[in-house]
Amino acid sequence: MSRYRRAGIAGGTFFFTVTLADRSSDLLINEIERFRSAYRAAKNRYPFETIAICVLPDHVHALWSLPVNDSDFATRWMLIKSGFSRGLPAAAARSNSKIAKREKGIWQRRYWEHAIRDDRDFERHVDYIHYNPVKHGLVSRVMDWSHSSFHRFVERGLLPSDWSGDAADTTRSFGE
Repeated sequence: MSRYRRAGIAGGTFFFTVTLADRSSDLLINEIERFRSAYRAAKNRYPFETIAICVLPDHVHALWSLPVNDSDFATRWMLIKSGFSRGLPAAAARSNSKIAKREKGIWQRRYWEHAIRDDRDFERHVDYIHYNPVKHGLVSRVMDWSHSSFHRFVERGLLPSDWSGDAADTTRSFGE
């Protein structure tokens, strides 16, 4: 059996996509306070900087910077995922493997991570994170999605509140 190897860059900056097992679910939005609580608890236990984040109904995109001598984002995501799942009922259909590993079947086991290479890569991923609710048809303007760090970027003067226009504005590419 092959062993999956994740990037181990101490102090690195990473983009993540973490997804629910049921892609038709809106559990993350319905249980947003549970997610925020699990996220805070993991961050308090193993500090990291959240540069950008967007919580969608069935997945999360985040851009993190880890402490200088630390490359362990896997433990942080494990704590977030298990903290969120604790107290929720298990998925109706779980494999024997998930049952044996005491997994509730709420999350996909794997997640996507990408080590940020340079300033352009960084900017492209921040844009992608913030534009994602529009891409998925959840809102027509980035500013209308409340579960995003976009609003923090606006408050800090890093982006205008009308950034990216609306879903009909096709003058800019957002990482795809």
